[in-house]
Amino acid sequence: MPTIRLPAHNWQPRWYQRPAWNAWEQGCKRQLLFWHRRAGKDDVNLNMHAVSAYERPGTYWHMLPEAAQARKAIWNAINPHTGKRRLFEAFPPSIIANMNDHEMFIRFKDVDSTFQVVGSDNYNSLVGSPPVGITFSEWALANPAAWAYLSPILAENGGWASFITTPRGSNHAKGMLDVAKKDAFDPVSNPLGWFTEVLSVDDTKAISAEAIERQRREYTGLFGKEVADLLIEQEFYCSFSGALIGSYWGAEIARAERALRIGTPFDIDPRYSVHTAWDLGKASNNPIWCFQVIDGVPLIVDFYVPDSEDLGDWCKWLDEQGYHGNDYVPHDILHPQWGTKRTRLDTLKDHGRKPKMVGMVSLAEGNNAGLQTIKVARFRKAERVDDGIEGLKAYRREYDDDKKTFRDIPVKNWAEHYASAFRYLGLAWRQAVAEVKKPEGDKGAYVAQADGTIRSQQTVKEAVDAMIRRRRAGR
Repeated sequence: MPTIRLPAHNWQPRWYQRPAWNAWEQGCKRQLLFWHRRAGKDDVNLNMHAVSAYERPGTYWHMLPEAAQARKAIWNAINPHTGKRRLFEAFPPSIIANMNDHEMFIRFKDVDSTFQVVGSDNYNSLVGSPPVGITFSEWALANPAAWAYLSPILAENGGWASFITTPRGSNHAKGMLDVAKKDAFDPVSNPLGWFTEVLSVDDTKAISAEAIERQRREYTGLFGKEVADLLIEQEFYCSFSGALIGSYWGAEIARAERALRIGTPFDIDPRYSVHTAWDLGKASNNPIWCFQVIDGVPLIVDFYVPDSEDLGDWCKWLDEQGYHGNDYVPHDILHPQWGTKRTRLDTLKDHGRKPKMVGMVSLAEGNNAGLQTIKVARFRKAERVDDGIEGLKAYRREYDDDKKTFRDIPVKNWAEHYASAFRYLGLAWRQAVAEVKKPEGDKGAYVAQADGTIRSQQTVKEAVDAMIRRRRAGR
């Protein structure tokens, strides 16, 4: 049998790719690379997978934000310079025992290793052996919950993870960079640290100024000059400024952050009920926003993405947190559950929840309700809420290549589910009625009205008598 040298076809990293490749060869198990467009990020990582598969037998994943995107960008992609499939340049057919095109799966010869191209949109439903090496490609667009789910697995088995991306605003990827830079990899003093790198075209000189300007003119024709300049800065100069292109709510969230209505710590007020807003689906597609309404202001206090398919588990989690307010749910809660005549509405009531259906409106009306809510809401500083906000930032429209404009249709990915639940919150929070606990010695409760105001249930005489008592007590 002929000997196969890996990387195959005499592949070598380019000079600017060499530091990342060398760090990986020296044992670095965590990399975060912000490299400009067409810098060869995926090619480097495909070759890392090929070498690693024979150095350490195991399961390897190359993960993109969506499975459909993974098929187009990696599995079926053709290298325009060679005319060959990029996959076979890293994995020559002579080392492949078998392939499954539907599953985008490869089993290697002479070693118990496999490679699969997958999407982070279904990270928690992938089956098989736990991975020992993962590439998170286009990480800035991926579901950050994928890493939260998979990182304990790699920590336990000593596997590696490489995050490769271009910037997409100041989102979870930028936050990861800020933290990882403080834990820098060193093969001697800190072998468990991170290798991080931000490379723009000014650093690599890999793309000519003329080519970039041609791209700028093309973007200008598609999106206008302002958006074109932003795209060029993001994709070629690795700028972190600006919202995600096509984002429904990104600009308004940025304004809320500047106004300190996002990311400021505050406590949950125990006098007010915590309500919930749901986007009913399977576990990973059913995020739940938790909120209070106080003095006419919606306060977003928690966010929950279930990790099981059991609706009872979701209710148990909410009960354990003490969230016993109304559960605002879409109308499809009335659909019978598979194989039964019972609905999810019945199940929620069985578990002591208080489901209330939100009126049916158009996508545009729901999006506007979400937008108007972001303009007035306060978001509590908490890790789970931060994860939810990343979904709101990433909620964006599809682009129509034929009509050269954005469609009024959201991209169907993880962020769309986060946003769907928030649309229901936007439609429901003014309906939320929260009772305030009666202060000691007072008669009657204070009740928040549907318009957000708070009114006393006391009569005028009772209120005057209470005022006189307080004044006398203050003497």
